[in-house]
Amino acid sequence: MLPDVETCTQLATSWQLALRAERKSEQTQKAYGDGLRFYLAFCAEESLPPMQKSTLNLWTGHLLDEGAAAATARARQLAVRRFSAWLADEGEIQTDPFLGIKSPKLDEKVIEPLTDDQLRALIKACSVPKGAEPKVALRHRRDEAIIRLMLETGTRAGEVVNMEVLDLDLPAGTAVIRRGKGGKGRVVPFGPDASLALDRYLRLRRGHRLAESPALWLGDRGKRFSYDALHKTLRERADVAGIENFHPHRLRHTAAHRWLAAGGSETGLMAVAGWTRPDMLMRYTKAQASARAAEEARRLNLGEL
Repeated sequence: MLPDVETCTQLATSWQLALRAERKSEQTQKAYGDGLRFYLAFCAEESLPPMQKSTLNLWTGHLLDEGAAAATARARQLAVRRFSAWLADEGEIQTDPFLGIKSPKLDEKVIEPLTDDQLRALIKACSVPKGAEPKVALRHRRDEAIIRLMLETGTRAGEVVNMEVLDLDLPAGTAVIRRGKGGKGRVVPFGPDASLALDRYLRLRRGHRLAESPALWLGDRGKRFSYDALHKTLRERADVAGIENFHPHRLRHTAAHRWLAAGGSETGLMAVAGWTRPDMLMRYTKAQASARAAEEARRLNLGEL
């Protein structure tokens, strides 16, 4: 007999423990947990059995009809499918009822990188006001350091949030990403401007009440800096800079574009950004591919005979 909504809700707690044991990132745990919770709430409201293909398809269609992006619907559906696969693996159900179910087709979005003027405005928005008290100055220095680090290295937001103080080597201009996407670590390089911004932040950090914490980023209210806090504070900086449709992930797109536009190699970019497949590189750098190709053609000047 397939579990009902109440039983699934109870088993969801055990599933979260399993995700934690698998060392899934906090973001993944949250995304999976939210997706399953939304699904079970829908099933309860509509009095539908949760472990049936027709119910999952109906819910997916409902999400799209309500205006959810295909990527959002796909991610939430995936959470439910991961849960059902876990139920089968744990012997809670005999077979996974969602095997073979189709995910919503994704529209391929082209994300424009930030311009140099926008980047300068974003960094200027982090300038410390004259006479600012230490906790205000800390917040400004922290945000500038994060922006410069993400811009130079293309590091993911989740990777940045999880960094520790000992991961930085300022004299060498490197940072260790101990656990990137897929559990893979790497070393990323950064230049003098990012080193200076990080050093300024670290000097102010010494006066924070959580200064002994291993976590690199600290909140200005005596708390650790979370994934949601990074998104919130960088969006606020973007608002001050007058940048519309900003998302921290645009810094990763921008870093990739700037690397290639400056003549950096694709293999080097893949190593720094933590990509293992060339198609991911193409996805992130597609927006300005034609502009980079035109500039390269001008440098090559192949029409000169």
